[in-house]
Amino acid sequence: MTIPSEAKSHHISSGPLDPSEARWTRMVKITYSDPLGVERTWESAERTTRPAGVELDGVGIVTILNKETGPELLLQKQYRPPIDKVVIEVPAGLIDAGETPEQCAVRELLEETGYVGVAEEISPVMYNDPGLCNTNLHMVHVRVDMSLPENQNPKPQLEDNEFIECFTVPLSSLFEEMKRLEKEGYAIDARVGTLAEGIELAKKWKF
Repeated sequence: MTIPSEAKSHHISSGPLDPSEARWTRMVKITYSDPLGVERTWESAERTTRPAGVELDGVGIVTILNKETGPELLLQKQYRPPIDKVVIEVPAGLIDAGETPEQCAVRELLEETGYVGVAEEISPVMYNDPGLCNTNLHMVHVRVDMSLPENQNPKPQLEDNEFIECFTVPLSSLFEEMKRLEKEGYAIDARVGTLAEGIELAKKWKF
């Protein structure tokens, strides 16, 4: 489907969500004891999409494409309704029942970007916003062989409700590119921002 370049996702309305209408999340009240033995409560959100018996929600995917001009990080632009902005993200997705994180990463990379890759490394379990929710993920490093015929002209396999634009940014200028994109009105996903910060720290401290 071709989307006109002037088309733009935007909020139409927002308001309280009836729990009976919730499809992916639920709000919970947690009662806990602090270090002094004082009983306290906490409001939290939980995903309801996590497969039974699995302690993981999904994966984020780190894919670096080796180009003639140098290594570039594969990124995406995707509208996210909770913040009413297009977000700069790494490819990512929820894990299916029976999948390993590595299998999930390879599948999601193919579906969202069209690239065929091989999972090589996996991070510890990482929590997106533990003060608000229990959502977690592994960051999976997926290698893409740019010499393969299937990676010469990759075609994403998007669902009807997915509108994702893929692009790459040189690793050497990732931090500056994120600042530039923020000034243009994009939101920067924390995983991308953390990668950019890490590269800048490595430069500064000559790791």
